[in-house]
Amino acid sequence: MAITGYTDRLSVQPSQKIKFMVSSDQKKYKTEIVHLVHGDSNPEGPGVKIYSVDADVNKEYDGRKQAIHMGSYIKFDNQKHFESVKSFSLQAMIYPTTPELGVQGILTKWSPNQNSGYGLFIDEKGCLALWIGDGNGNIEKVSTNEPLIASTWYFASCSYNAETGKITVIQESVITKTNGRFSLPYGAEKMNVSTEKEVKIQPQAANEAPFIIASVFQKTDSSHKVIWRYNGKIDRPRMANAALTKEEMSEWIENPSGDRVVAAWDFAEGITKKGFKELEKVYDKGTNQIHGEAVNHPSRAMTGYNWTSEEQNFTHAPEQYGAIHFHDDDMTDAKWDVDFEWTVPGNLKSGVYAAHVYAGEDEDYIVFFVRPKKGKPTAKTALIIPTASYLAYANNRFQDIPLAQLMFGRAPVVQQEDMYLGEHAEFGLSTYDHHNDGSGVCFSSSLRPILNMRPKYRHNLSPSLWQFNADLHLVDWLTEKDIDFDVITDQDLHFEGYELLSHYRVAITGSHPEYYSGPMLDAVEDFQANGGRFMYMGSNGFYWVVTFDPNNPNLMEVRKNYGNQGWKSKPGEIHLSITGEQGSIWKHRGRAPQKVCGVGYVAEGFEVSSYYRRTEDSHTPELDWIFEGISKDEKLGDFGLVGGGAAGLELDIYDEDLGTPSHAVIIAASEGHTNVYVPVAEELYFNIPGLGGEENPRVRADMVYYATPNGGAVFSTASIAYCGSLSHDNYDNNISRLTENVLRRFLKEEPLPYIEKNKKAETVN
Repeated sequence: MAITGYTDRLSVQPSQKIKFMVSSDQKKYKTEIVHLVHGDSNPEGPGVKIYSVDADVNKEYDGRKQAIHMGSYIKFDNQKHFESVKSFSLQAMIYPTTPELGVQGILTKWSPNQNSGYGLFIDEKGCLALWIGDGNGNIEKVSTNEPLIASTWYFASCSYNAETGKITVIQESVITKTNGRFSLPYGAEKMNVSTEKEVKIQPQAANEAPFIIASVFQKTDSSHKVIWRYNGKIDRPRMANAALTKEEMSEWIENPSGDRVVAAWDFAEGITKKGFKELEKVYDKGTNQIHGEAVNHPSRAMTGYNWTSEEQNFTHAPEQYGAIHFHDDDMTDAKWDVDFEWTVPGNLKSGVYAAHVYAGEDEDYIVFFVRPKKGKPTAKTALIIPTASYLAYANNRFQDIPLAQLMFGRAPVVQQEDMYLGEHAEFGLSTYDHHNDGSGVCFSSSLRPILNMRPKYRHNLSPSLWQFNADLHLVDWLTEKDIDFDVITDQDLHFEGYELLSHYRVAITGSHPEYYSGPMLDAVEDFQANGGRFMYMGSNGFYWVVTFDPNNPNLMEVRKNYGNQGWKSKPGEIHLSITGEQGSIWKHRGRAPQKVCGVGYVAEGFEVSSYYRRTEDSHTPELDWIFEGISKDEKLGDFGLVGGGAAGLELDIYDEDLGTPSHAVIIAASEGHTNVYVPVAEELYFNIPGLGGEENPRVRADMVYYATPNGGAVFSTASIAYCGSLSHDNYDNNISRLTENVLRRFLKEEPLPYIEKNKKAETVN
């Protein structure tokens, strides 16, 4: 990975500009814009299909190494009040999560280059400490010498009296029945320490370092970075221009007042009934109005030191959600300089594209999607690219999961990109990963290189492909079948809604549209209600509740619980900070996938894939058009590039109790799954033996068809592996034929059949 990059947007229209940020170890590199059609290098398939595009940016560029700096913190533009203080006090409610990891800045104006300034720290022994330095080599570090306990709230404060040289540092645990690991003090009095010392130096506040919260600023030769990054929550930080007493600082937790206030930040300020209006904005409630900006998106809408658990939604009790959770490995914007810009030609065909950047044998593909101009479709079919799901899995580290081999039924296959990510945490995490302090990752951004969203990449999660390259199987099939289609992204759908889909007769999903926002669901359901014809080409779709930041469309948020997940939100923290709505899965919001596409997530097994058999209901004459050219007793899809079959990885099932329309027909159902395939967590009431694929009839994929109002219809494949079977035998196979029969009929204006039936899904085994 000696060369890599990213764009300033994933979706771009003709005549718009797209920016490319590149980092290269080589002094020179070349760029070529390419059209991506098939990204699977499996020799059993049609092979990689990448075609050059004539572009004015196809040339040689000067290479330069661009660094990524991890860690979330708060920065401030106005520094004069922090530089002019003599005596001062610093205080905050803190909830450290990794105090054992060594030095971490809490409230700092400290220059490590000059050893000057002041700051409230966690020191190398995990204790609270105040540092001051005069810039002449003289430093005083006054510590409580009592290690902080992880995941416990503390009143943390310090003061410096310039007239007497007296320093005071105080740490006191604040334990309630609901705000942390413990419900009773259990010897917490031993953690309550007050240390005093008289020193002879004065801090040099007018140094090169700005005042920041949750880390320390370090100037480098060419730029700057933050070091000694803090893990944990901070609530109600304050600064005074005097040495306050302990009693005064205790009162200032809730009521900072008077002319001694330098700043009194309220992290709950900005909460509205619809979440945070500006996620990055941090407000000072003092008279100086020293507002700040949160960098790299620390988690907001976090329970504070005073959370009582009586209210689970931060918008209903903002005063109990005055905490921000910082992480030393947060990263949502690499902030690289732009290397080149390309104005997309007005006549460029909608599709999947990339900037192929290369230097010698080193190469990368920086992927982006070209949609048609707004309101000007170029085809009757829209392929909805699931970029929200790409972001959810962006740069995931599944190879590091100890249970991966059990989940996959085999040893994970590790790619070069996986090994590189294992050594380079700065490329950011996926929403399946944990931060260094064990908390879950709730933000993902496209403003960074995403190494597993590239042609040729083979995901370690599946027997072959997953997400992006699995969706190129469908792009390739549509191209080979000479079916005109426009590419749009689900991110476009989020911001433009039904209006975007209203221009199309048919909308097709990718293989795994797992992450969906409310506006996306509304758009799909409105499309169906108004006669749109919908083809759901995968499984585990419409599952996790997500949203995008309206001020930064590259940023996506998710909160997890109650489903199959890599982590669980802490109590009181399941609501999305951007919108205030409940996160987790749509099923628990009354919007189960069965309402959208007739089937919903039931089982997973990252092993071999199986096949479908037609059901008795499929033989009704009104459905003969779906199976034209296919024998009645054929196994459907007992072949394919994803696990060797069309039914695999993740499976969906028909369920009228969850919203499958009663007139929906199961036209085929899979069989023959192994015991590596097991029900998903939300399907279980009790975990008991006998739930695997060899014994449990609910472990299957139900292929479904049904009519919708105003001449519309839905066709669902219910399997992620399905699209991997389309190209088998030079695209001449029963999965390809069945899919083409459905799509070409859906494209016609003639009405589609409404099937009356009485049979329940449970009769299909």
